[in-house]
Amino acid sequence: MKRYTLGLDLVDDPKLINEYETYHAAVWPEIKKSITDAGVESMEIYRFANRLFMIMEVNDSFSFERKGEMDSLNPKVQEWEELMWKYQVAIPGAKTGEKWVLLDKIFDLSK
Repeated sequence: MKRYTLGLDLVDDPKLINEYETYHAAVWPEIKKSITDAGVESMEIYRFANRLFMIMEVNDSFSFERKGEMDSLNPKVQEWEELMWKYQVAIPGAKTGEKWVLLDKIFDLSK
């Protein structure tokens, strides 16, 4: 199993952050299915102020390219992503149009 960590910022507005969390308390079933269908076994999102951190554990069938292709062909995922952009801001240093960015692991206590 492989683990990825990603970061993203939210619009720094308490009302919008609350709405975003409300959506994530009841993620659409089609979105959950698209995530697991792509090979994601576990996903957690944490927030500090307006910064988000995601931890994903994926199986051997997962690749970001495959997930991106699957998402682009799924109208419900496209609807969700468009809705989420109301709340999200690309993290500083992200490429234009890039949402979640991969974080580099810099420390591992077990090593």
